[in-house]
Amino acid sequence: MERLTAYVHRLLWPDEAQGEPPVWIRAARYAYALIRDYLRGDLSLRAMSLVYTTIIAVVPVLALSFAMAVGFNLHLGMQDLLTQVLAPVENVQDVVDDIMAFLKAATTPALVIVGIPLLILSALSMAQKVELSFNYVWRVDRPRSLARRLGEYLSVIILGPLVMTLVFRFLASLSSSNFVAWLQTIPFAGPIVAWLGSLLPLVVVVGAFTFLYKFVPNTPVDFKPALVAGAVAGVLWIATGRIFTLVVASMDRTAAIYAGFAIVIFTMLWLYLSWLVLLLGAQLSFYVQNPEYLRLGQRAEYLSNGLRERLALGAMLLIGADFEKPGHGWRMEGLAARIRVPRHHLEPVLASLADAGLVTSSADGRLLPGRDLRRIAIADILMAVRNPGGKPRGTPSADWNPTVGNLAERIERAINAALEDHTLADLVAEDERRTATAQQP
Repeated sequence: MERLTAYVHRLLWPDEAQGEPPVWIRAARYAYALIRDYLRGDLSLRAMSLVYTTIIAVVPVLALSFAMAVGFNLHLGMQDLLTQVLAPVENVQDVVDDIMAFLKAATTPALVIVGIPLLILSALSMAQKVELSFNYVWRVDRPRSLARRLGEYLSVIILGPLVMTLVFRFLASLSSSNFVAWLQTIPFAGPIVAWLGSLLPLVVVVGAFTFLYKFVPNTPVDFKPALVAGAVAGVLWIATGRIFTLVVASMDRTAAIYAGFAIVIFTMLWLYLSWLVLLLGAQLSFYVQNPEYLRLGQRAEYLSNGLRERLALGAMLLIGADFEKPGHGWRMEGLAARIRVPRHHLEPVLASLADAGLVTSSADGRLLPGRDLRRIAIADILMAVRNPGGKPRGTPSADWNPTVGNLAERIERAINAALEDHTLADLVAEDERRTATAQQP
């Protein structure tokens, strides 16, 4: 397996590539990266977890949405939406009728009042797990704050199905309108209208996927990667649904063996495939925005302590020197390009500096010093990347061997003596003097 992986890497990422690779090479890189990530199992496990969460939370989510839809007289449109989503499931109409009957019973005033806390908690739990899965794909360690979760989750949970219901109801009314019927009678316009009618549901699905890829991760996502992933995932979801429908229809013997459990098994399989397509699309959007990760995947390259320290000092120097200039604030991409290192090398270093309070970011993602430059000691910068999260306890140098411990302490004292309370402000001033001297004739 390792030999095969090494061969694929040499084929897709030659060491001495000249210019931009062909289109098929670039497409093959994305396909290889998605297949590799799926085979590693993390995305599959998260999709399985989301299946069980969906089974538990789908009734509360639908009940909240149904109660809102009844208030706007849109509850009939939810039946079309459920039929579209569950189309690959066997006996889909019977399933949808049972769900609608259950929702009508579950949204009586007494049950709604008693079950509102459970409904909200279940719905928020599912939304949180979706965000955590997306954050895992995007390598985001910090979820949204509790206040943002409550507001944004409830908005999506309640308004999302309502918007989709409105869209599918509009499409249904449009297809049955007299104007569309008249257009279908025209020889050259009839096939075009039929083609557009079959294309509109795909556009709606692609739009829904694009919205999720753009706004669910707790990190800025560009529109182009979200749209590309939404288009690919939307087409894959519809194609998977049709293939799944054909497979289920041809498995009469399996349905006979499992009897009444067949519909439950097929529904869980369909939910798993749907979540897997959604997560693979999220992974694709990440790779489109960060193509340098295609070769690595979730694996991070090892950086020596010396390189981490130099990256930290170089990044803090640039961030500190730029702070006094108009329109100050480096972004991650520009800073990595200026230092001439891959972004995935710089990200963990900046994360350590941010955890130590030495770097912060503005609302638009610009990197700024965490405090006054005169209060940022060079020793603090080195300590942030040498010991992320603070001074380690019970280290071998301190407890394992006194001789090694004494040597480590002498090294630390020598470093502190060499720095002599130098601050980031001193480093910026020294760099400015060197620059000015170099520019003199």
